[in-house]
Amino acid sequence: MIASLGMYDFGAAQAANDRLWAGLRAGLAAGGIAAPAALTRGEGAYWPAWESPDLVLSQTCGFPYRARLHGRVELVGAPVLDLAGVAPGQYHSVVVVRAGDPREDLLAFSGAALAWNEDLSQSGWAALANWTPELGFRLNPVLRTGGHRASAAAVASGRAEIAALDALTFAMLEDAGDADTRALRVIAQTPPSPALPYIAARGADPAAIRAALAAAIDGLSPQDRATLRLKGVVAVAAEDYLAVPIPPSPGEFQCKT
Repeated sequence: MIASLGMYDFGAAQAANDRLWAGLRAGLAAGGIAAPAALTRGEGAYWPAWESPDLVLSQTCGFPYRARLHGRVELVGAPVLDLAGVAPGQYHSVVVVRAGDPREDLLAFSGAALAWNEDLSQSGWAALANWTPELGFRLNPVLRTGGHRASAAAVASGRAEIAALDALTFAMLEDAGDADTRALRVIAQTPPSPALPYIAARGADPAAIRAALAAAIDGLSPQDRATLRLKGVVAVAAEDYLAVPIPPSPGEFQCKT
């Protein structure tokens, strides 16, 4: 058996996720669903977990779900996040630049050096690639960083001029007083899309897992809920994820611009 919550699992969130998992595991056991004693971390928390036939629960990104995992996993639901202006089960990206950059609006950064985390990231790549062409904005992806925190650091250090970050990751970094985040400012935010989906192995009972997850979130301390910025979980239709377009890859985009 395997379970992971690696998408938002850094700093103080790690201990909070461990307590969330402990409550969820107890709830699953009460419903007759076996689960591992501890969360998997490191590289095994991502694709190896998502594609495992023994996956009890994980959280993936909407882009990998619609591009590769739909039909191969069970969709459990989406988180209700403590983010201003975000509907239950949705999230968005914040577009960040250096705080001292004199350019005042997004279009002034058309053609600027873009850092992105992963080619299959909804918040770091697809949100921008699907939205900015209609604005007349030219994307110039120059630096693949491997993670949102690394993208923030790239912009803060001047190795890139602009990046899109998962709004929840950005808020958690701000909560923690992250130095790179303090060096940035938000210049825009993307339209909302379904939040990062919770998934389980094919054949699992999504409703039972979702109910146990909801109870575990309710059972967290106010501090842990604040740390995770997590208020609950809702059912989201697979069609809501599949309706989001799959954009060109950064490499293909470079060829088009």
